Amino acid sequence: MLLKNIPNWLLNWPRWLKRAVALSLDALLCWFTLWAGMSLRLERVLPLTDLPWQLVALSVGLALPLFISHGLYRAIFRYAGMNAFTAMARAAAIYGVVFAGLVTVIGVRGVPRSVGVSQPLMLFLLVGLSRAFVRYWLGGVYKEMWSGSHAERVLIYGAGSAGRQLAAGLSTSKDMQVVGYLDDDERLHGQVLNGIRIHGAQDLTRLTQKGQVSLVLLAIPSAHRARRNAILNLLSQYKVKVRTLPPLAELVQGRDSGQVQAADLKELDLEDLLGRDPVTPNPLMMGKTVTGKTVMVTGAGGSIGSELCRQILRAAPRKLLLVELNEYSLYTIHQELERFVLEELSTDVDLIPLLASVRDAVRMGEILSTWSPETVYHAAAYKHVPLVEHNPAEGILNNVYGTRTVALQSVLYGVTDFVLVSTDKAVRPTNVMGASKRLAEMVLQANADNVARKGGKTCFSMVRFGNVLGSSGSVVPLFRQQIKAGGPITLTHAEVTRYFMTIPEAAQLVIQAGAMAGGGDVYVLDMGQPVKIMDLARRMVVLSGLTIKDESYPAGDIEIKVTGLRPGEKLYEELLIGDNPLPTTHSRIMKAHEEFLPWDELQTKLHELSAALDLNDVPAILVLLKGLVPGYQPDGEVVDWVWMENEKLAVA
Repeated sequence: MLLKNIPNWLLNWPRWLKRAVALSLDALLCWFTLWAGMSLRLERVLPLTDLPWQLVALSVGLALPLFISHGLYRAIFRYAGMNAFTAMARAAAIYGVVFAGLVTVIGVRGVPRSVGVSQPLMLFLLVGLSRAFVRYWLGGVYKEMWSGSHAERVLIYGAGSAGRQLAAGLSTSKDMQVVGYLDDDERLHGQVLNGIRIHGAQDLTRLTQKGQVSLVLLAIPSAHRARRNAILNLLSQYKVKVRTLPPLAELVQGRDSGQVQAADLKELDLEDLLGRDPVTPNPLMMGKTVTGKTVMVTGAGGSIGSELCRQILRAAPRKLLLVELNEYSLYTIHQELERFVLEELSTDVDLIPLLASVRDAVRMGEILSTWSPETVYHAAAYKHVPLVEHNPAEGILNNVYGTRTVALQSVLYGVTDFVLVSTDKAVRPTNVMGASKRLAEMVLQANADNVARKGGKTCFSMVRFGNVLGSSGSVVPLFRQQIKAGGPITLTHAEVTRYFMTIPEAAQLVIQAGAMAGGGDVYVLDMGQPVKIMDLARRMVVLSGLTIKDESYPAGDIEIKVTGLRPGEKLYEELLIGDNPLPTTHSRIMKAHEEFLPWDELQTKLHELSAALDLNDVPAILVLLKGLVPGYQPDGEVVDWVWMENEKLAVA
């Protein structure tokens, strides 16, 4: 126990005391190497009293100032790396040249000339070994032996620059011990890199047996999504957890050095499972409706709205109006964007946080008349399917009438471009949320047609896409939380399938789609291949180093429970109502042709719907909504909370 506590005891010494000990040790090594050099040359053990004190004074007086000037005592020994050892070698070389010149060339009485060569070599060797010993002893390579901790044994996938830097960063970690590299290059298999062996994928079975390795770290930040996906497929066959380094662009952002650190590691996101690379945004399209302009974003504190703000700032607008109903969300995004402007942008942008409801025509008109934005991105909406299904009137008022209010005020105050953020749930909807978003699209289509006929200048467009990763209600953080809690993972149906896209890519495509709009356009984003949520859940469990608990394997770690579809939920989502998408100049953006009602006819029907909403007559609301939105098929009975409670009271 005493032996185990020695490292901690030494590490707790004050810095000045550690330096004094190091200086004393090096002075002792000067004396010892002189004695050893003389004894070897004379082929006998030299009595300590026969060692010339002038020679000892010369060695100590020459070595210590050189070591101090080269920073040998400023380095923290247990973290000492190649730079520290290079500085030591440089100081030792200067010492060797001067000492050899004095002892070998000029000569010192009673001292063999060969000592002038042998002593500097031995001094360099012993000083180096002393540093290496301290690094290994206190630095953590044998931390498990000394401290009794159980560091997690890990493999690093990728023996390139990032992998080597990660291994160096983990060399002092108390939580992880690197026991090997994995690499695809067969020429490297069996080789040793900085004391760590490089393995091939065929060695994984042996390495993961009996818990020898429990974690694999992906150090391939430049690999494209398809390659990362293939590696994850391979690793999913073994009971190991997987963590990863982010892409290179994210890794170096805001960093002065290119060094990879253990803190850079992150848990796998669904982004790592999508198997496709986002398309680099077109700078001209990103800036066409933003650069140098006043831009307004409604729902600025939401998942999509906040990312739109980030992307818009990168395109250098003149002013950015942040419109948000939720006070805390507005405060949070405003603080974040202010830091972003201060730390990362070279130009000033006026950020104006505005508390407002998109249903308030007076407030919207006040904002638009004051700042006269050229571009409006309308992202404010209620998006959670079950919540809107249980509160249909509020969902319709916000999503439909809020959109109409902002659109009409935008026309009145001369907005040039108006872009609605829509959803794939607007296609043949089975829920109120999807139907309300399709009706919001129809409001803009009819408005665009009306404006064009009257010679107005506002260009309306809509951008429709599926689920985004990390948004409120996303399954990924929910599944991760459930896995950490030991399960079970809950999903509504074994066959539920969804499209997914990263929030930054979705926001970039929304801006680019709006830049190519001609008026009344409905754009559809290419979401790639749909993802089966059951497969996603299984994969997240496996890549967490755990096993699925089911009938075939009751001893597994995490159970997956199917709870049944929620009100209004669909098994499959679609992006198109028809089958006639048209390509655009962007490979990930398509243009849809969707039917809509003329403005006057739509207004009449919206007035009827408004009367039903005022009374919260839910059955009438659903009937009117079904008549307005082609393809809307309400799924199930009325589940509005207020309606159901009143029905109970009426029966009682």
